[in-house]
Amino acid sequence: MDDEGIIRLYWDRDETAITETSKKYGKYCFSIAYSILNDHEDSEECVNDTYTKVWNSIPPKKPSILSAFIGRIVRNLALDQYKRKTAQKRGGNTMDVILDEIGEIASDVSSPEDQLSHQELADMINDFLSSLPIEKRVMLVRRYWYADDIKSIASRLGVSENTVSVSIRRLRIKLRDYLRSRGYEL
Repeated sequence: MDDEGIIRLYWDRDETAITETSKKYGKYCFSIAYSILNDHEDSEECVNDTYTKVWNSIPPKKPSILSAFIGRIVRNLALDQYKRKTAQKRGGNTMDVILDEIGEIASDVSSPEDQLSHQELADMINDFLSSLPIEKRVMLVRRYWYADDIKSIASRLGVSENTVSVSIRRLRIKLRDYLRSRGYEL
């Protein structure tokens, strides 16, 4: 079933919408959750929570790109679950490293007057990503959206782990400088 049909099922409050979503996006959702949580049971739970959240979100929302809408929900739920699980202890796993790396670029600021809106920030990051060559864009998205480790990114792109590691570090610096040049205070 195509995305329009699935969205229509949600709008009609037809419970087969969840079944169709699971058929089409179940593996996609699980891969996002598992790359963050590294636990099969927690990832399954996160995927199930995603279906509930999608059910409660459509309507009133009508996503233009269903895969991105669902991907964002599962990613956010997985990150929330990860934070809850690691609130008392911090290890050296991939998610800790990724969160530390991204923390170098953007800090958590509570005062909206001091920062641009989330949408403006997202637009700036999208502009930055679209200016990159495909390989560099893939590196950043695989690392910070899908939470892939350096080894799997290198394997996917057919380059060395060192190439990926150095490129990602340089791209983080470029992104930080890009955001600063557009008025985003870090």
